[in-house]
Amino acid sequence: MQTARSAHRDADPTGSDDNTQALRRLGARAHQLRAATRAADHFSQQDTDEDRSTASWLMSCALGLAAELAGDIDGLARALRESSAEATLQRGLAGVRVRAHQLHAAARAADRFLEQESLEDRETGSWLITCAHGLASKLAAELDDSVMPMRRPAVDKARIEAHDPQVVRAMNAAMPPVRA
Repeated sequence: MQTARSAHRDADPTGSDDNTQALRRLGARAHQLRAATRAADHFSQQDTDEDRSTASWLMSCALGLAAELAGDIDGLARALRESSAEATLQRGLAGVRVRAHQLHAAARAADRFLEQESLEDRETGSWLITCAHGLASKLAAELDDSVMPMRRPAVDKARIEAHDPQVVRAMNAAMPPVRA
């Protein structure tokens, strides 16, 4: 796991390649966080107490990941500000910082509500898991998009799921037929 200090070191502001690599590492961790919140969301929808306990445990893990990620993004933003890095990168990172702190707050609230005994509080916790998952998806997509314009046009990844039948049909329609 990475600390804000190591994120500062990773974001050697002297070169854009170093900044790109730091953003890629943060993006990879954001995707881990997205996966944890997605799994927590799935388990929170199940009927057994064991599954709901799994959702609570996953959300506790997501809370730790969200806190570390927000801190590391803050560290990178400070490093870029101190280095007078390009203004577009700084502006883009400002939005990512806001999203990271929103995600951390949602994860913290979900974790807190899931620990309560009342059904109403646990339902609120489940709703907050869904919110955290949405924020994690957006954060991962925003971090990807902050790196992608240098390589290829940005794609709205927040709406793409791995096994989305619409995406598969669209991809199949765009490809020429394969003949044996």
